[in-house]
Amino acid sequence: MQPQLPIDVDPNTGVWTTDALPMLYVPRHFFTNNHTAVEEALGIDTYAEILYKAGYKSAYFWCDKEAKQHGLSGMAVFEHYLKRLSQRGWGIFTIAEADPSSSHARIELHHSSFVLAQPGKEGKLCYMFAGWFAGAMDWVNDTAPDSARKGPPSHSKEARCAAEGHDHCVFEVSPLAS
Repeated sequence: MQPQLPIDVDPNTGVWTTDALPMLYVPRHFFTNNHTAVEEALGIDTYAEILYKAGYKSAYFWCDKEAKQHGLSGMAVFEHYLKRLSQRGWGIFTIAEADPSSSHARIELHHSSFVLAQPGKEGKLCYMFAGWFAGAMDWVNDTAPDSARKGPPSHSKEARCAAEGHDHCVFEVSPLAS
């Protein structure tokens, strides 16, 4: 995959934008060091819950902006989201299966930035991504045409992580339990 992101830098402010969204560009070690420091301070469960909500909201927002920016709709937006995540160095994301009408999906992640930046660390290291996929799935369903069958609200979890000895990470999206 050749990362061909359109990056524009405002000469007056130094603000970077991609697809009309302001961006930050930081080294992976910087982000991971900050991530693990907050994880240690708050505990994984508390931090994961905070990240889930923030990631969900951010993915939903991103999908809405990108759909308008590129004239995309439905699962094409979800696929574009994963492409952009992959181009930005988080890892290589692919949709292994997806059925928005039932709010189900399986996302595979190869070469996770969290696994690569923490060699030898074991466990589910990539939980930060979970809310992103539920937010993207719910955006797909919330914006489906009235004639399309809309799936129920969704939830996502990291089902397995490469840091547990697997070949790659897997995230599962399913209907939100009521």
